[in-house]
Amino acid sequence: MTSAEYVNCAGLPPGSLLEVETRNRRYLIECLGGDAIRISGHPDYCPIPVTGRVMMSGLIERGGHLHLLLENQRPMTTSRVTRVRVQAAKPPETIQ
Repeated sequence: MTSAEYVNCAGLPPGSLLEVETRNRRYLIECLGGDAIRISGHPDYCPIPVTGRVMMSGLIERGGHLHLLLENQRPMTTSRVTRVRVQAAKPPETIQ
């Protein structure tokens, strides 16, 4: 995984993985395409992976808050992000 100052989920290929640390928690996020994600890491909101969307144009940045909509109905805002790590999915190989 590579550290980053900010990440735009919409710009990452599906299957990319993010590790987002905030002041209080560590979240594991799988990008599903666009702003759609699967996230885990909060004992009450997402103790197991749940689907959701990253709000604010899909942007996750160090020093900001992560704004989410979980399962298309439950808004969630995290404490300040202290670290973002990215492992971009490799694009599928083309057959020639």
